Amino acid sequence: MARKAIIAREIKRAKMVAKYADLRKKLKEAGDWEALDKLPKNSSSVRMHNRCKLTGRPKGYMRKFGINRVTFRKMALEGKIPGVTKASW
Repeated sequence: MARKAIIAREIKRAKMVAKYADLRKKLKEAGDWEALDKLPKNSSSVRMHNRCKLTGRPKGYMRKFGINRVTFRKMALEGKIPGVTKASW
């Protein structure tokens, strides 16, 4: 499991991105790069990193489910993810 501080940092970034999204969009359309540069760096959406919602693991993230591959496999085998079955052919 990832450190709590790293998970909290990502949550804080997500809130800041949501807060400044409209303002950033208006400034980009107007071409006001100086005002855009004065906004907080963490208000940019490219600074966010996908992390597992349950464990905080940054690698092996599956966008459709919002969790990493290890947690996904564990939950799928336990039958906790509806519609997911083990493949066999």
